[in-house]
Amino acid sequence: MKIAVRLDDITPDMDWENFFLFKELLDRYQIKPLIGVVPDNQDENLNGKAIEHPEFWNYVKQLEKEGWVIAMHGYRHIYSTKKGGLFPLNNFSEFAGIPYEEQVKMLQEGRKLLLEKGISTDIFMAPAHSYDTNTLRALKQAGFKALTDGFGYWPYLWKELIFYPISFRLSSSFKRKNGFSTMVVHTGTVSAEDRKRYETYFQNSDIEWVSFSEYLKQQPVKRKVLSRINELIKASIKHFLVKLK
Repeated sequence: MKIAVRLDDITPDMDWENFFLFKELLDRYQIKPLIGVVPDNQDENLNGKAIEHPEFWNYVKQLEKEGWVIAMHGYRHIYSTKKGGLFPLNNFSEFAGIPYEEQVKMLQEGRKLLLEKGISTDIFMAPAHSYDTNTLRALKQAGFKALTDGFGYWPYLWKELIFYPISFRLSSSFKRKNGFSTMVVHTGTVSAEDRKRYETYFQNSDIEWVSFSEYLKQQPVKRKVLSRINELIKASIKHFLVKLK
C-alpha cells in the first residue's frame, strides 16, 4: 500500500512550533506532503496563538521548491452553512449550500490572492471536506482540475475532476497490499504523543510512504455509480461514528 500525507490549515499565524516539529518528522523519512494553504484566513480557530510568520508566502514557495505540493484550502475557511454536501463527513461547510455564482467568485478570489503571492495551483482542498454539485461546477469554472477528498484506493475521475482519496480508516489502509491513499494531518492539534504514533507509522515496513507528487502521477480511473454510493455511505457512517466519540 502506498500512502501520501496531506497537511491541512496552513496559515501565517498557525501553530508554527507544532508545524516545524512535524516537518522534522516528515524530513526524517523523506516524505513530501500536500499542504492546504488558506488564501485569506478569517477562521480564529486556526490561529495557533503564534506570531504571524513574517515570510510566510516565501516560505510556502520554498516548500514547493523542496517538493511539497500546494492545494488551495478553501477561501477564508469560514463555515457559513450547515450542509454536509456530497461527501458528508461533517455537517458544516464554507461552500456546500452556497449559490453557484457566489462559489465561483470565492474560488476565483482565492486563486487570485495566491497568484499575487506567486503561488499557482489547480488542486482544491475543501474545508471540512464539504462540497456540493455547485462547488464542482465552480471549481471547473475557476480553473481547478483536482480535489483531495473522497474514499477509495486509486485516484478517480468524476464530474470531469480528478479526486485523490483520503483514508477511510488508517488501520484498514495499512493492511492493504495495493493501491494509494492519503493520511490527513492537522499539525496544529498534533501532540508529542501523536508524533510518536506517527513515527511508528512511518517506520512500518509494510507501508510505502510516498510523496504527494507521486500520487499525482497516477492515472485516474472512472468513478462508477456503485463506488460513488459506497463512498457516500462510508462518509455518513464515519460522521456518525465521530459524533459518538
